[in-house]
Amino acid sequence: MCKYPRPGAVKTRLEPALGALRACDLHRALVAHTVLEMTKFAAQGDLGLEVRVADAPDETSARAWLGVGLSIRPQGEGDLGQRMARAVETAFEEGVEAVVVIGGDCPGLTAQQLGAAFVALVESDIVLGPAADGGYYLIGLRRVCPALFAGIAWGGPQVRAQTLAIAREQALALELLAELSDVDVPSDLALWAQTPAARATGHGGISVVVPVLNEAGILESTLEALRRGNPHEIIVVDGGSEDRTAEVARTAGAIYLTTSRGRAAQMNHGAAAATGEFLLFLHADTSLPADYSSQVRSTLASSGVAGGAFAFAISGDFPGRKLIEWGTNRRAQLGQLPYGDQGLFVSRVMFDRVGGFPDQPIMEDYEFVQRLRLSGTIAIAPGFARTSGRRWQRRGAFGTTLLNQLIVIGYRFGISPARLARWYRWE
Repeated sequence: MCKYPRPGAVKTRLEPALGALRACDLHRALVAHTVLEMTKFAAQGDLGLEVRVADAPDETSARAWLGVGLSIRPQGEGDLGQRMARAVETAFEEGVEAVVVIGGDCPGLTAQQLGAAFVALVESDIVLGPAADGGYYLIGLRRVCPALFAGIAWGGPQVRAQTLAIAREQALALELLAELSDVDVPSDLALWAQTPAARATGHGGISVVVPVLNEAGILESTLEALRRGNPHEIIVVDGGSEDRTAEVARTAGAIYLTTSRGRAAQMNHGAAAATGEFLLFLHADTSLPADYSSQVRSTLASSGVAGGAFAFAISGDFPGRKLIEWGTNRRAQLGQLPYGDQGLFVSRVMFDRVGGFPDQPIMEDYEFVQRLRLSGTIAIAPGFARTSGRRWQRRGAFGTTLLNQLIVIGYRFGISPARLARWYRWE
């Protein structure tokens, strides 16, 4: 059971994060994954496979989307329960011994689970695949039972509970499968990102993760520059902005997510939803060279490289700027210790291997790089990450540099990150 892919009509609860077009693309990908798994299962024996499509303009359009090798029928009129009941009744009228109905948006559904459903129906009247949101991703029956599809508050959190209550009233022998999750809301995107199908879409691509907090004034130019590098996706992760940050991110076509405040939490949240093969973490006030994508790929392709960053530069002019740039680049190149304002990048595999950014309010970039160094070299790409000079201009070059060094020294001597964060007053 699936809807014809129309922007604005499918996966609408994902639109605040993805926008209508990208939400529709995800719908297409989820259905393609489901059809592939169904096809694998149907190939194992005497099994029929049918796709019931809602809202398709005509059969030609449906086949152009799903392919010519499938049995495709319209879902017809009525609510979801009426449409499912009709599909089940028709199948039994045509002589089948058991029917399993599934949706098209459960990335964890596999051919093996479909097989388990039919095995369960050998002895049970009904099998249910419970979804984490209180609904179900699969229902299987050995006979027609219209009551299972009547009086249900479809789309709500009580769908499963109401269905189980009806099964008990009807004295139906029931078996439950493993609980899985659909992809319906932004918090579900991490589930999709973990699937082979999602990773395949991002093979060779770069996911840029930008943590933000009230950065509307500078974010627009940062995102515009990022788009020129043609990344696989740009993910803006908001820690609770009260300005126009969300509007700016969505207008620029970025994926927009929200989570708790703190760069580490925001970057990990964005990485969890990313589908690119490579991850690039960029501060909202930092711009990269136009060819940053190729620099990321070529840098990480070098033997023994665990991660990388760009050379450091500061935008604007103030006394001491060149000395700060020189010292920072010497530290990054000779000491293998770039910081977050240099645009840290890593492969997805390596990011997962080191456990992402540590959950701490400051020095998360320092600790992350230290973890990477245990696995290989930290390479510096030739291009410059040009970060805003606003901190140095506001506090003064000497004062800002001194504070930065005190923070590092304090961290090395074991002062808690929470205390250091209060000193730093990160913005």
